Amino acid sequence: MYWDEASLGYNAYSIATTLRDEHGEFLPIQRFIAFGDYKPPAYIYAAAASIKVLGLSEFSIRFPSALAGTLLVVAAYFLVKELGFGKKTALIAAAVLAISPWSLQMSRAAFEGNLATFFSGLGILLFIKAVNTRKLLLYFLASIFLILSMYTFNSHRVFVPLITIALSLIYFKELIQQKRNFLLFLVSCILFLLPLLPYAMTRESRLRFEETSWTTDLGPIETSNSRIALDGGNILANLVHNRRVVYSLEFLQHYTDNFKVDFLFFTGDINPRLSTGKVGEMYLIELPFLLAGIYYLIKNRSKASAVIFAWLLLAPIPAALARETPHALRFLNVLPVPQIITAIGLVKLLNLKLLKYLVITLYLVSCLLYLKDYYLNYPNRSATEWQYGYKQMVNQVSKIENNYKCVSVTEDAGRPYIYFLLYKQYPPEKYRATRNADRDWFGFWTVHSFDKYYFGSNLDPKQCLRIDYVDNQFVISGI
Repeated sequence: MYWDEASLGYNAYSIATTLRDEHGEFLPIQRFIAFGDYKPPAYIYAAAASIKVLGLSEFSIRFPSALAGTLLVVAAYFLVKELGFGKKTALIAAAVLAISPWSLQMSRAAFEGNLATFFSGLGILLFIKAVNTRKLLLYFLASIFLILSMYTFNSHRVFVPLITIALSLIYFKELIQQKRNFLLFLVSCILFLLPLLPYAMTRESRLRFEETSWTTDLGPIETSNSRIALDGGNILANLVHNRRVVYSLEFLQHYTDNFKVDFLFFTGDINPRLSTGKVGEMYLIELPFLLAGIYYLIKNRSKASAVIFAWLLLAPIPAALARETPHALRFLNVLPVPQIITAIGLVKLLNLKLLKYLVITLYLVSCLLYLKDYYLNYPNRSATEWQYGYKQMVNQVSKIENNYKCVSVTEDAGRPYIYFLLYKQYPPEKYRATRNADRDWFGFWTVHSFDKYYFGSNLDPKQCLRIDYVDNQFVISGI
């Protein structure tokens, strides 16, 4: 497990056993402090429930994400039917999503964004169904899941308000006729959001945003000033090179990055945790059908087409505000829209039996090649990105640590303390009672020691079992 997963897992374990997080806070609602990155709470509570039932393990920590990925396939099926595209298109969309490398990659690790994507997708489905059936309960349930996604992943705190406004405009006539139901939906959303609002005003929230967003950089302002100076500093130069224009162009660049062909169909995300690097977020075979689906939706304009295009165009906005683009995790909220559009294209183009068999064969070959690489080659390529070696090191240290007064662990591989807590299933109360930690100005915590474990310290090797990190592997040494 990479360190964010380990942090989610141990905080969930701490909640499941003591009702407090690793820092001793009682059932946090606004955020979990964790490393000082202030994680949204919903995934941790989902994992706590999983751990309570299944025990602490990598499987139980990742189970909420795996379940969310599976249930999103079901939600996609009913969403397509609710939008009026028919059972055949719904089945194909669900099948395309079920073998999507984008969804599979995200569902096999404890990614908060994957759970949030299921929550928001289900919320959108329930909202549309509520409009179509006029059922008050569905409006209420839609508000729960939409807001729940905002408690799960930060990107959804931007996406959900935008898609809610878009849906309200698309179904404006229907909502006017259902004013009481829609009012309950809005009031429910506001009430569920209230506990989150105070955190949005805190210094920690601002620091987290500044850490991940390019909008706080001074680069565009410096670019604007230098271009104005080069063009003589006149009124025209001030208009053309206005900092707002520069920021808008920067946003547009980050926004369109998420639609790059290489990212979507050839290499995927450059982060080895988010993609294997050998296949795009979608299979190349899907490209012609995706384009055909887009053409059909443009040609046959309807409320369903408007929903799909609004979703597709609003989903990249949170990702466009971040420094790294394209970003498969921050853009994950677009699922299952690409798969739905692809399914529409498949249904419209595949009328010949021979062509159907050819496409099915190409799909199977694409999926099998992806899975072959995922299981056989990807683990070696991505080992260091997944912090491979920590689990094995902790297990080995646990066998011999009683022979030493202390254990000194390098921090060269990043955040070793969380792996000792996780893999030793260290009692949270004992950890909190013995830890030595401090927080920097940005809010990030550094754990220097707990119990007999010291991190990043130059303790006497004659007294301590020492663990170094050399050439991407742990080296254990001592007397």
